[in-house]
Amino acid sequence: MEIQIAVAKVNKYAVSESGDTLEVVERPTGGLSVVLADGQTSGRGAKAVSMMVVRKVIGLIAEGVRDGAAARAASDALFADKQGKVISTLNIASVDLHSKTIVLTRNNPAPMFICRGEEIHSHTEESQPLGTSRNVRPVITEVHMEAGLHIIIFTDGISHAGERRGSPMDIAQTLRSMMEDQEPSPQQLADSLLAQAVHLDDNRPADDICVLVLKVSARTGDDVRRMSVRLPING
Repeated sequence: MEIQIAVAKVNKYAVSESGDTLEVVERPTGGLSVVLADGQTSGRGAKAVSMMVVRKVIGLIAEGVRDGAAARAASDALFADKQGKVISTLNIASVDLHSKTIVLTRNNPAPMFICRGEEIHSHTEESQPLGTSRNVRPVITEVHMEAGLHIIIFTDGISHAGERRGSPMDIAQTLRSMMEDQEPSPQQLADSLLAQAVHLDDNRPADDICVLVLKVSARTGDDVRRMSVRLPING
């Protein structure tokens, strides 16, 4: 098997900095973790918050700390720094080569989706953002790695897309139509979800949006690990 990861990300309309931050870190015992945080509001202040959270988490993961403990430590640090007045969502998706599972850590009211073939499961368990108190705990889901597995994680810019004109996205139905019509690559899936959200906001995103797609597929290539990044620059 092999793991493919794709991300699509856009800023809130007319805001120069995104409050969403995503990083990838290799795990000390093998595998890797993708960490996504969304700081409260948008712009420079939100970016500073999400970067603080992500750097705290990836630093602890790199030291061998478990994901849930890293999430709790980041929440405590944010609560202490901002006195409970600023919050951040957090998602961690970790590929654990030892257990052959994907561990999903969630402090985000927005749902995540786990798809196996045509089965699409929405995970909507109640989940608190970081920084609300000293007792914040993540929701942790462990999924066995198998070919055909897709995991879709996003910030609330997807959940709220279209709300201001009364036509919010039906995320499950959108995913279903994409998966039925073809077998999209992770990047095609992330791009399509992002494009649909932007369209519902009349091409002026009402919030920062970040979509993360992780796919497990049959191994077809060599032993080389690869990562590709595209960063558009204005001006």
